[in-house]
Amino acid sequence: MRDPKLNEGAAAGASLSRRQFLAGMSALTLAVGFRGGLAVAASLDPAAQSSAAFTFEPNAFIRVNADGSVTVIAEYLEMGQGTFTGLATLAADELDVPLDRITVEAAPADVKKYANPMFASFGWTLQATGGSTAMAGAWKQMREAAAAARMMLVGAAAKQWKVDPATLKVEDGVIVHAASNRRASYGQFVAAAAREPLPAKVVVKQPADFKLIGKRDSKRVDIPAKVNGSAIYTQDIKVPGMLVAVIAHPPRLGGKVRHIDASKAKAIRGVVAVVQIPGDDEVQGGVAVLAHNTWIARQGRDALNITWDDSHAFALSSTDIFSQFRALADQAGNVAEQRGKVLTSAPEGGHYIEAVYEQPYLAHAPMEPMNCLISLKGDQCEIWNGEQWHTADQAMAAKELGITPAQVTIHQLYAGGSFGRRANPHSDFVREAARVVKAAHAQGVDAPIKLVWMREDDMRAGYYRPLTVHKVRVAVDKAGQLVSWNHDVVGQSFMQLPKPDSIDPVLVEGAADMPYAIPNFRVAQHKPKLPVQTQWMRSVGHTHSAFVGETMMDQAARAAGKDPYAFRHALLASQPRHRGVLELVAQKAGWSTPLKPGPQGTKRGRGIALQLAFGTYVAQVAEVTVQPDGSFTVDRVVCAVDCGMVVNPDIVTTQVEGGIGFGLTFLRTAITFDKGHVRQGNFNDYPVLRMSGMPVVEVHIVPSKEAPTGIGEPGVPPAAPAVANALTAATGVSIRSLPLGDSLRPA
Repeated sequence: MRDPKLNEGAAAGASLSRRQFLAGMSALTLAVGFRGGLAVAASLDPAAQSSAAFTFEPNAFIRVNADGSVTVIAEYLEMGQGTFTGLATLAADELDVPLDRITVEAAPADVKKYANPMFASFGWTLQATGGSTAMAGAWKQMREAAAAARMMLVGAAAKQWKVDPATLKVEDGVIVHAASNRRASYGQFVAAAAREPLPAKVVVKQPADFKLIGKRDSKRVDIPAKVNGSAIYTQDIKVPGMLVAVIAHPPRLGGKVRHIDASKAKAIRGVVAVVQIPGDDEVQGGVAVLAHNTWIARQGRDALNITWDDSHAFALSSTDIFSQFRALADQAGNVAEQRGKVLTSAPEGGHYIEAVYEQPYLAHAPMEPMNCLISLKGDQCEIWNGEQWHTADQAMAAKELGITPAQVTIHQLYAGGSFGRRANPHSDFVREAARVVKAAHAQGVDAPIKLVWMREDDMRAGYYRPLTVHKVRVAVDKAGQLVSWNHDVVGQSFMQLPKPDSIDPVLVEGAADMPYAIPNFRVAQHKPKLPVQTQWMRSVGHTHSAFVGETMMDQAARAAGKDPYAFRHALLASQPRHRGVLELVAQKAGWSTPLKPGPQGTKRGRGIALQLAFGTYVAQVAEVTVQPDGSFTVDRVVCAVDCGMVVNPDIVTTQVEGGIGFGLTFLRTAITFDKGHVRQGNFNDYPVLRMSGMPVVEVHIVPSKEAPTGIGEPGVPPAAPAVANALTAATGVSIRSLPLGDSLRPA
């Protein structure tokens, strides 16, 4: 059975507040999963003496091979964010092994060994990759696992050489005893190390002794395979007898099949079967065509003649949803955070600003659409997948197939992006694949089946970043002080909350925990129910709250007659790490110097934004140029980031650059409904940022001695508000609705 707290815990865990994160780090304990009191060697022959017969496995994360190379077991998915390289770096540094001697292997779904320690520290037992927790979770866990292996190998060498372990050191995987000039690689001690007791106390390196951690120019371990084509994704997997399924989903959410004419599809050579897939509120279902390859299956799917029953289907348009949400924003909501008493009018001699913000549904749109291969033989199931939601998908697939999670083996592959989509709260596409297999078996088709979604299937399959309406009222007194902030958020929740009036922390993250010192402060929420399924996207609630909070902060600064940077800086007197990134980004962006003018007739502007997300502090300054026709370009983005101690600076830089590109997409794209139909289907009408639109980006990292925090997501939230503030600085137009499209228009 699935843990009833799974969705709630995972959703909250994917968006850790600063307080939660620090508490979790202090509670985090080693979860290496040692196998009993002695390390375990791969050999089953207790009399074997040759090291060549052994692979030394002191714990669930480290294997030292007979040739001295090391295999690191990654409990996290590699989907382009550099996690495998980060894990390899932690292990290599503690083992004193060159990074090119490390191989990273994806772990199977096994919650007993590989539960995410960041989630576990809050009582959530889940193996998953999300919430930018990989390096934070691995920081202690992987280092201690590797350090334990090093201590046992050194201990084995000391016994063989009859010397004090303290007199030995390790250089590039070679154990050295300088006094006797003896040298031997780790591989020569794997058999003896397997008989060593586990260390009573694991001693990890101090930062001053790091050789790889925090250093630049460390090569990513996943790049060679991705360049030479040997990296394996779900679409690459083929097993004997495999069929491919392409599915026709209902054109409207909640639609059902009334009648199927499959004669044309079945007439296509290579089509094996047509099966109806049951749907519900969490899995769309529809009609799947099974064929010998993807192209034939798609041809078959497109040849189906399906009559749909839309009598109970979703029929609203985006304009209807925004209208409903605006009405809710005018009503009293459930208070998420409150201090003092918010003002309802301008203080004497001051200003009162009221604004309504609208932000649309957004699709994750990873480069690799959803797919999943399932082979069911008797009561044993194997799944091949770019697996982000490991043990949740394992449990949900087992439930669909009527077996236990222990009977489901998951082979974790590379994923071509995700942005949160593969960590679906309801395991929708994995469950759909399981239903295809069940339906096929019922028709006598007993074969492994790979479900493949086309881009349009992926973009129209629901599970979007929620559409939101925000109503914000702020007051500035005659002295230019921000004295009141009143913020109502309307948006769907994807968490399983215990009561209808329970606060969804994800919906208001980045809003309820704003760092600014505002004496009178209130944030409330409304969580309307709609058939449109929503889920976390890269940076979760911060994707909408940062835009509102940081553009409204600029409006308050203008009302106060103050510089946006100075206005923020004064409100952060008790927030040194916020101030640190704010000061650094202003310095590196040249905030105090005038912006260089553009060509005649153009307008240029500079904007600033700040956000704490996933334990990481980020400030960005954007520079824009606006053409006479209202079109604009983002010319430069400068970013300062404080993510604690850095494991791989180059990966931090590239993740922030990618996050900025992802956030800039919010300015120009949306998922919209027209009487229940999703209007967008591919990148022609859902235009993600093109390479030609990417600005010059500078990333500056704040040196820190704090434990590592997240980096995959925090670069996203400040990008859109920094650009919006720059556009306002250039034109005077306040931006309160997204997307902007290709040109600036008044709110």
